[in-house]
Amino acid sequence: MRRAALLFDLDGTMLHTDPIHIAVFADLMAQRGLAVDEAFYMAHVHGRLNVDIFAEFLPSEADPQALSDAKEAEFRRRLPRPFPAMPGLGAVLDHAERAGHGLAVVTNANRLNAEAMLAAIGQRARFEVLVIGEECARGKPHPDPYAQAMTLLGVAPADCLAFEDSPSGIRAARAAGAQVIGLRSTLSDAALRAAGAHHTISDFTDPTLAPLLASLEGVTP
Repeated sequence: MRRAALLFDLDGTMLHTDPIHIAVFADLMAQRGLAVDEAFYMAHVHGRLNVDIFAEFLPSEADPQALSDAKEAEFRRRLPRPFPAMPGLGAVLDHAERAGHGLAVVTNANRLNAEAMLAAIGQRARFEVLVIGEECARGKPHPDPYAQAMTLLGVAPADCLAFEDSPSGIRAARAAGAQVIGLRSTLSDAALRAAGAHHTISDFTDPTLAPLLASLEGVTP
């Protein structure tokens, strides 16, 4: 019996938290003599693991893991609760549950952040699988997190739709074999397609999403 699945990135895909992350990174880096604005964030931070960012820009940092933990704790402190989900997300999840599709979150956020964000949008109970990039052998842009989600759900890569908003996430999902839908929450259609997205949507109310979801209907009996 074949089963289809929807795989979701979190930051910028299920909820638009980039402005909070940008502000936290700007404050943290300013203390270390580095200026971070939105352009810098989108070019060098967006979708990446903190340890990779710090290795590149703060190579002399004595304890990068402690710095990462402090950054993410500050993000959680600033995250409003409740927080609005991306428009249309609830309806897409309802559709997936009715169809019997598997659901997973695949994120480079740490586990505390992921749990906090899912709770803030009221969607934690929907997801049977939550894959954390830093808990895998390699995080995004490597395919490992998506491959792990597919294994845990028992689905074939070709039967998965992955929703992503960052180039690193798109590359990870595509390398794992999923059909990738880019969210235009921060990047343009052209930028998302250049990273490897097969399709792009403005949010989950975008009418172009319906036929993509319908394409999975023949997978699950």
